[in-house]
Amino acid sequence: MKPALVLSAVPRELELLVNTLHDPYTDAYAMYGVTEGRIGATNLACCAGGVGKSNAAAAATALIERYRPGLVISTGCGGAYPGSGLTVGNLAVASDEIFGDEGVVSPDGWLDLKQMGLPMLQEGGRSWYNTIPLARHEAEKAVQLADSHGLQLVRGRFVTVSSCSGTKARGQELARRYQAICENMEGAAIALVAMRYGIPCLEIRGISNLVEDRDMSRWNIGLAVESAQRFVIKVLEELNRQ
Repeated sequence: MKPALVLSAVPRELELLVNTLHDPYTDAYAMYGVTEGRIGATNLACCAGGVGKSNAAAAATALIERYRPGLVISTGCGGAYPGSGLTVGNLAVASDEIFGDEGVVSPDGWLDLKQMGLPMLQEGGRSWYNTIPLARHEAEKAVQLADSHGLQLVRGRFVTVSSCSGTKARGQELARRYQAICENMEGAAIALVAMRYGIPCLEIRGISNLVEDRDMSRWNIGLAVESAQRFVIKVLEELNRQ
């Protein structure tokens, strides 16, 4: 069985998962600090590749080249948009990832990459612009697994941004534009790299905050990253059973 590659932005988003691994060890030869180990029969390579799209794309590329995984899991925390049905501590699984900043602000309003005629990826006669689809089968299985454990999980479109939304108005704007449920800073870059390699990508995030006028006293990053990691572990355990 090919290994699974689990990527986050910062180490806190992987600590619980890494502490769960059987026979963990550090790959001293990797370009990035990677902890390898097992959950059941599934071999894992876990890495916090850094914040933002550039770090995420670089780490995903380097580690896919090194480990040749059969599955990429992107995890961490995210901010939920108004109307998503999500609250702090809930789980979200991506159906699609959207590059939310790539485009142009024109006198006539926002133009995305498709309107500009600039695809992110062209392959087999198809073109992908701002929206990158994630693994459907794996996401559906995740939804079923959450239901079986009574966990609050919403599947929908995620937006990846370089500048996080710190106002309610900006969150409402992006939620309407993309019909999305939450935002983050890395997911679309990881999804695009995985697509280029033909590897299924599953993205699971815990909700740390609502996208509103920024007030970090209302956030709970600890709960978000713990919820996400505990669910990733359940997903991997279910993968073993299958």
